Amino acid sequence: MGSTEQTTEILLCLSPAEADNLKEGINFLQNKCTGKSYILYKNKSRLKACKNLCKHQGGLFIKDMEDLDGRSVRCTKHNWKLDVSTMKYINPPGSFCQDELVVEMDGKNGFSLLELSPPNPWDSDPRTPEDLAFGEVQITYLTHACMDLKLGDTRMVFDPWLIGPAFARGWWLLHEPPSDWLERLCQADLIYISHMHSDHLSYPTLKKLAKRRPDIPIYVGNTERPVFWNLNQSGVQLTNINVVPFGVWQQVDKNLRFMILMDGVHPEMDTCIIVEYKGHRILNTVDCTRPNGGRLPKKAAFMMSDFAGGASGFPMTFSGGKFTEEWKAQFIKTERKKLLNYKARLVKDLQPRIYCPFAGYFVESHPSDKTVFLFLRYIKETNIKNDPNELNNLIKKNCDVVTWTPRPGATLDLGRMLKDPTDSKGITEPPEGTKIYKDSWDFGPYLKILNAAIGDEIFLHSSWIKEYFTWAGFKDYNLVVRMIETDEDFNPYPGGYDYLVDFLDLSFPKKRPSREHPYEEVLEPFSNKTPPHATQLEVLPDALQVEQTWDLTGMPSNMRSKNLLMLHLERKKLIPKETMIY
Repeated sequence: MGSTEQTTEILLCLSPAEADNLKEGINFLQNKCTGKSYILYKNKSRLKACKNLCKHQGGLFIKDMEDLDGRSVRCTKHNWKLDVSTMKYINPPGSFCQDELVVEMDGKNGFSLLELSPPNPWDSDPRTPEDLAFGEVQITYLTHACMDLKLGDTRMVFDPWLIGPAFARGWWLLHEPPSDWLERLCQADLIYISHMHSDHLSYPTLKKLAKRRPDIPIYVGNTERPVFWNLNQSGVQLTNINVVPFGVWQQVDKNLRFMILMDGVHPEMDTCIIVEYKGHRILNTVDCTRPNGGRLPKKAAFMMSDFAGGASGFPMTFSGGKFTEEWKAQFIKTERKKLLNYKARLVKDLQPRIYCPFAGYFVESHPSDKTVFLFLRYIKETNIKNDPNELNNLIKKNCDVVTWTPRPGATLDLGRMLKDPTDSKGITEPPEGTKIYKDSWDFGPYLKILNAAIGDEIFLHSSWIKEYFTWAGFKDYNLVVRMIETDEDFNPYPGGYDYLVDFLDLSFPKKRPSREHPYEEVLEPFSNKTPPHATQLEVLPDALQVEQTWDLTGMPSNMRSKNLLMLHLERKKLIPKETMIY
């Protein structure tokens, strides 16, 4: 097929101290070993970077003295100007864009600049779009991030989470999937699973599928952290899992191919996909924070992405200091708005013919009662998600892109919609009276498995604590965390675990070290329905990442220390977000 695997090259590394010294606006950087120069633009927490090399004739950029806003640089050869905040050339206007580099955080407040090669792998072996017959390409929304694609005679399914919880029992499906979801899965010719998180890699769903079609072809990207890292322990018998390289077309038949791409922020874990049928591209960016380092194909026939926000427990599970209810509400409102604006800007830049917000249709539900239930209800009410219709309306204000807010079982006919977006037959809604939202969940089987973990022999010995954190491998960071097992009123649980973890040297001291250090206490409620020790091993990351029964109380009121805890337990995968629930 003439494609080579996409790779990444580290061009420049900045230490935490060097990163702290960056100023707002334009920063000129140089790799002292190679002598090569780079430009980094900082706008609060947002970073954009490129090579200090003009696309015209390779001239060097310097500060543009005429730029009062501090966003543009000028080439020393022919005075070409580049707006670094957008990476677009403004003199001459409308010429082209500067190739962006990937900014990858290292987990200790430093970061690296990476270059993807090739940057646009989908341009290899280009194909001219052919006319599509009505009904030839159909996209059916099942629930959350699960789409069922009919592509000629081939059926392809994305990220099937159709039953059970995700992240231990923190997330449950918002939408009721079509009653024939299992038949749809069994009839699929191939399945794409984007990453290991359990709202995409759903072992309860795959267990049912495997009983009927253990050999169904499943495709995943060649991530550093394997998608199916826990398959052998899961008991799910799947025999046809295909790990494919990034940036290489995978030919399915003469008309159909797909390409998996890495995320620029979490390349070790997250992926996205381009599906191409008869030259028409379907772009699914899934949960990627910066898919393919921000370089994506423009004018795709159909694009889908996440939109909702609310996947993190920050700041809902934080208390004390500045974490008042007013502060939390304003923070959440601001973050959700930033996400909406980013998604709308991305759609405007890429100009797909049709856009669909998905992968955000989950709800916090919990079988517990008393204090735990009240705490969960508080999180559910506080953790406001974005409205897909609000995003679609924002997109329509900014560009001429057709949008679709899907309902479970609804089908979009791509051929009809490309020919005439106003065609009433372009979208087929589920029959009248179809249940859209779930109002009950089958908690029992999943709680039974969690509860059974209490009796596991490993938890009879405290040695599991050291073994586990050593396996996780997160260290060399000045942070001390105290884990306290509590009752449902957040009082210490008699006989429960209570220990310190010092991540500077990954030790477990009896008392806090004398040096200056950020410090956090994690209070873990225990109930008869929640296995206390199993959750420490398996559910800790989910409690931090998503809405579970956790309260995080920090002794310092300094928000920075709290952010560091969230950043490093969450972003650096102190413990994997996936759990062992089947």
